Amino acid sequence: MMKEDPKCSEPDPSRHQTQIKAWKFWDSIKIAAFILGPGLLMFVAFKNSVTWHLQKFWGASGFFWQTQWENLHHLLGGNEWLIFLLGTAVVPGLVFWSFNGILMVADVTGKPSFITRYRIQLGKNDPVDTEKLRSAIHTALFNHFFISLPMLILMLPIMKWSGEPCSLHLPTFHWFLLELATFTLLEEILFYYSHRLVHHPLLYKHIHKKHHEWTAPVGIVSVYAHPVEHVVSNTLPVITGPILMGSHVISIMMWLSLALLITSISHCGYHLPFLPSPEFHDFHHLKFNQCYGVLGVLDHLHGTDTLFKQTKAYERHTVLLSLTPLTESIPDSCKKLE
Repeated sequence: MMKEDPKCSEPDPSRHQTQIKAWKFWDSIKIAAFILGPGLLMFVAFKNSVTWHLQKFWGASGFFWQTQWENLHHLLGGNEWLIFLLGTAVVPGLVFWSFNGILMVADVTGKPSFITRYRIQLGKNDPVDTEKLRSAIHTALFNHFFISLPMLILMLPIMKWSGEPCSLHLPTFHWFLLELATFTLLEEILFYYSHRLVHHPLLYKHIHKKHHEWTAPVGIVSVYAHPVEHVVSNTLPVITGPILMGSHVISIMMWLSLALLITSISHCGYHLPFLPSPEFHDFHHLKFNQCYGVLGVLDHLHGTDTLFKQTKAYERHTVLLSLTPLTESIPDSCKKLE
């Protein structure tokens, strides 16, 4: 005899309305937090607070990190080009390829299960098409070495006009907080509008269609793009902040590493425990005309996330704090039990 899974009973309309109101409430909280957050960070940056104590571990003269930085600076002979490219290209590149190397093992072999069981689009890339993956790797390598690297080389003389990006003195912890807030705001604005631009019909088929060959993305697809898109939408939104702020190479290194890691997570295809949710951008690859931004703030303001908010993916769009995959705790559809 067939019986209904109690989890799959027809939803109560009043309960559904309550859930919608709750989602809208938390959306408002998220928006307020994003708007107020950078302001609070700027306030904290100029206040004597707990960050003053953290500053000791960041770069105060005579403390550990400052000493290590000075030792490295002298080891490299104070060569600005070597220091800058090591910080902006080599270290972020190692972060990117190391993280994606682990993901590619899971994509190709279907193991280890502690990664693959968290797949977002069930049945997709299980395992991944190796020929298609090889093409993505080639494009990613091309974009890194022939697009990003020349832009980083050009970045140093631009930044030297207004500052000393390879200075012996590390930035204060307060200043780095302010920089991080500024970088995040600028990236959200520049990425959202440049991303919507390449979705215009006149540009999409010639430029952005390449990136959307993957309706179920994998991590390496984060930089699988047409060269024009890689310049305008991938690289410029990330390096504009450091250039405008006249940032230190250490701040740039940490920011670029973080940005590459976040975009890899957004494209990885797995909703892994304790990491930022990739549901938002994964849904963009699935539907194309939703969820253009990084944080989702401009999508909320422009209404380009309305369809997303009506889906299970929206319910799952949270940091997973347990080891149970969200596709199991929030299933797509109801099944009858024997």
